[in-house]
Amino acid sequence: MDLPRVRAYYDEFAAGYEAKRRPNDPSGYHALIDDLEVNIVERYGRGKDILECGCGTGLLLERFAKFGKSAKGIDLSDGMLALAKERGLDVTQGSVTDLPFADESFDVTCSFKVLAHVEDIGKALAEMTRVTRRGGIVLAEFYNPWSFRGALKAFGPAGKISAATKESAVFTRFDAPWQIPLSLPPSVDWEDSYGVRIVTPFAGAVRVPVLGKLLASAEHALSATKAAYFAGFFVAALRRREG
Repeated sequence: MDLPRVRAYYDEFAAGYEAKRRPNDPSGYHALIDDLEVNIVERYGRGKDILECGCGTGLLLERFAKFGKSAKGIDLSDGMLALAKERGLDVTQGSVTDLPFADESFDVTCSFKVLAHVEDIGKALAEMTRVTRRGGIVLAEFYNPWSFRGALKAFGPAGKISAATKESAVFTRFDAPWQIPLSLPPSVDWEDSYGVRIVTPFAGAVRVPVLGKLLASAEHALSATKAAYFAGFFVAALRRREG
């Protein structure tokens, strides 16, 4: 992974990152995605020590801190971390492929919208597992090519993070759910899977009257079902073995 390039990309992204996210847009597409991801972490993280790898400006981490025993985050970007620190969050600069924590430091280690930009995915998953306690959970989110979102990204134009830079400026991978086990470290077992953005065909659909509410209800209802295998964001819940 070209760390300086990725860091510069997210430093630039930080300036407008929250424009379409909470608290600026409390009922839009990104708010729905955040709610679904927070729900997954809360299933495993209530009263536990949580690490978020790639915490960005801390929008999710701030919510994890409300139900976790502790909540820490790492991110490559100084720009993103500056905003997270303004929220009073416990964050550190670091890479998911070289986490700055001792072995078995957390009960739940999670990552959202980050692993898709890591070329050495095996190393990232091994690091997330290393810092997770035996019996703990790793929540790893992947971009799924077998989804509405995957089709749009494959055939549509690259989105913009600023007036000058598109999403295509950084490496992005798409991993089908059945490919993920090939990258897992031997010390974890597949516990469960969850889906985020399963039936929402495009981001703007959540703003359509009536349809938006129906889509949100369906997303929450389907997240923990087999329909997750068709989600734009596929989350693997991995249990670190006790032995």
